[in-house]
Amino acid sequence: MPDALAHALALLTEHPLVDGHNDLPWEARVQVGYDFDRLDLRSRVGSTVTDLPRLAAGGVGGQFWSVFVPGTLQGDTAVTATLEQVDGVHRMIRTYAAELALARTAEDIDVARSQGRIASLLGAEGGHSIGSSLATLRALHLLGVRYLTLTHNDNVPWADSATDVPAVGGLTEFGREVVREMNRLGMMVDLSHVAPSTMRAALDESTAPVIFSHSSARAVCDTPRNVPDDVLERLRDGGGVCMVTFVPDFVSPAVAEWRVEAAAAAAAAGVDAKDWVEFKRFTAGHVVDHPKPAATIADVVAHLEHVRDVAGIDHVGIGGDYDGTDTYPTGLEDVSGYPHLVAALVERKWSDWDIARLVRGNTLRVMRDVESVARDLQTTRAPSLRTIEELDGSLRA
Repeated sequence: MPDALAHALALLTEHPLVDGHNDLPWEARVQVGYDFDRLDLRSRVGSTVTDLPRLAAGGVGGQFWSVFVPGTLQGDTAVTATLEQVDGVHRMIRTYAAELALARTAEDIDVARSQGRIASLLGAEGGHSIGSSLATLRALHLLGVRYLTLTHNDNVPWADSATDVPAVGGLTEFGREVVREMNRLGMMVDLSHVAPSTMRAALDESTAPVIFSHSSARAVCDTPRNVPDDVLERLRDGGGVCMVTFVPDFVSPAVAEWRVEAAAAAAAAGVDAKDWVEFKRFTAGHVVDHPKPAATIADVVAHLEHVRDVAGIDHVGIGGDYDGTDTYPTGLEDVSGYPHLVAALVERKWSDWDIARLVRGNTLRVMRDVESVARDLQTTRAPSLRTIEELDGSLRA
């Protein structure tokens, strides 16, 4: 293992990892109201699993910061909270300008590396963040948001979530217009959290590669948050990437079973498991009498290898979801753990080139492809002025 770990560290020095999803901005909001004098990321932070020293130790060269807001916020309230999250990330980047650099393109990620800084990108987690408004979608893009996860745990009026009762059969006509407008903007369509019907509808509609920013393989761990094999095959055909997550509930069958039981107990106590904030609070007490099983690096490796085997090595990446859940696999407890995962892949005879594509190359290639599609579309397609009322005959939310 020491030789494998040394090799992993060398690989991450040459190919700094680009991770698809980190929820530190929400923690900064909840803990300190985005006051980075109180949450000093230059030192090891005890209340988060992400900080600058551990990002450096983890070999991270690029991070998509999630500007997530919970689904309990809707309409204008959700939009406002998302803008506050965006502002918080920009504040974080300015505060730590020597270590972080705002990135909007794949080229910006390479420039940040040349400067010795971590490229910082933004991703919005949940279609409720746009309030069913294409103008709001465009405004988020102007502010640097480079992907939108079409749903979070709840349906939106125009798309079905994986963890809600199906309502529209995937995407409505307005939902398809959202995908088309994202293609025109150069904003990546993120299918984590969405129902399989939504995945397939988005793949039907998108002319650019799509992503899963933090999802794993359903064939390995049968939970609604993971990706079926037929979708992985279509992801390959469309040139996209599935960024495998570390969330134990989605990588370990034993933990997934524990989550089902915890969700039932929460429901009995009047807590909706789709309410990310309240369910996280509930499980913090639930584990006292119902210990949560441990996931392992081997669990994560199983998902990486399954996605590689089904979709191909060019279509697998990493989206740890750090600071977005309560526990992590043993050995991956915080953002310094990536080298241990890479070392496990070295021991399993992954080639250096395959690891380079996994940790960096595939994500940058998808970004460049999305940017290229947008440049072409912008020569022929004007910004869409269509509304949800016009296309779906429904009120926005």
